[in-house]
Amino acid sequence: MSLKSLIECGTKVWLDGVDPEELRTNLDRGITGATSNPAIVSRIIAQGHSDARIGELVREGLTDDAIAWRLDDELVSSAEQLFLPVWQRTGGDDGFVSFELDPLIEDEEASLSRPQRVARYLELARTWSAGHPNRMIKVPATEAGLEALEAVAEAGVTLNVTLLFTERQYVAARDAIWRGAQRRRKGLLDFKSVYSIFVSRVDVYTREHVPDLSAAARGQVGIINAKRIWRRNRDFWEGKPVRLRQEIVFASTGVKTPGEPEDKYVAAFAGADIQTNPAATNEAAERSTNVYAREIDRMPDPSLLNEIDAKVDMKAMESALIGDAIGKFVEPQRALLALIAKKRATAFRS
Repeated sequence: MSLKSLIECGTKVWLDGVDPEELRTNLDRGITGATSNPAIVSRIIAQGHSDARIGELVREGLTDDAIAWRLDDELVSSAEQLFLPVWQRTGGDDGFVSFELDPLIEDEEASLSRPQRVARYLELARTWSAGHPNRMIKVPATEAGLEALEAVAEAGVTLNVTLLFTERQYVAARDAIWRGAQRRRKGLLDFKSVYSIFVSRVDVYTREHVPDLSAAARGQVGIINAKRIWRRNRDFWEGKPVRLRQEIVFASTGVKTPGEPEDKYVAAFAGADIQTNPAATNEAAERSTNVYAREIDRMPDPSLLNEIDAKVDMKAMESALIGDAIGKFVEPQRALLALIAKKRATAFRS
C-alpha cells in the first residue's frame, strides 16, 4: 500500500480530522496522530451524531458556546485515547491530537484589543491542555497569537503553531517558543513543538495574484516555500539540548487545482516530519500505485527559485492569506454556534 510506503520512508502521517469513523480507518493504515478545528467539529455535529449529547447538555443548562466547546473537547479527548499508545511508545514524540483555540479571539466583531487577545490565548491554552498529555494546543500565527507563544511555551503547553504561510511567521513563532521553553519549570525533557506550514493555499494565492509566473513555477511555490522552512527548522534545532523532535507539519495538503495529482503534496514532502492530510488525501495516497521515497531534500533548479523570489511578494501574500484563514475559522465557529442553537430549540420541543 502506498500510504505504508510513505510512512516507511520517514513521514509521520496524521489525519486532518477527528471523525471517529475516519480515525478508525486511518489508524488501521498506520497514521499516528490527528488534528481538529472548528470547521471539522461543525461538519461532524451537522451530521447529527451528537444530537442526543446536545440534548443532555441543554438540559444541564449549558450555553451554546459551552456546548460547542464541550463537544469539541470530547471529540478530541476520544481521539487522544486512540493515539495514547503511540505517544507512550514514542516517549512523547508522536501520537498527538491538536486542539484549536477559539477562533473568535480574532473576530473583529469581538472588539478585543491585542493585549486582550494575547491574554486570552494564554488563558485558554492552559485550560484546554491541562490533564491531556498527548494534546497539542493550536495557536494561530496572527500577531496576537505570535505574541502569546513565549508565555504559552513557558507554561509547559505542547504547541502546534498553525496558519503559517511564510518564513517570517515561522521564525517569529519558533524563536518565541524557544525563549519560553528555556524557562519551563520542568525543563526541556518533555518539550515538544510543531509548526504547521499551509501549502496548497499558497499555490491558490499565487495562481490568482501572480499570473506572470512561468509554467514551471506555477503550482510549485507552496512546495518550495515549505521545503525552505523545513530546512531552516532542521538546521535551527540541530544541536539544541532537546530530547524530542521539533517538527514541521505539512498542512493544507489537499490539492485545490483541478487536474493535478491528488497526492502531489504527499509525494513532494515524503521522507521527514509530519503530514496532516485530509481523509480524501490519505485515500488518494492509499489508492496510488506510487511507492513513495524521500523527496523532502530535493529542490528545483536555482533559476526557478530566483524567479519565485523575484515575483512573489511574501509580505503581501502573508497578509492576504492570514486574513482569509481567520475568516475560514471564524465563520465555521459562528456556524457551529448557530447549529447548536437550532438543535437546542429542537431539544426543547422534544
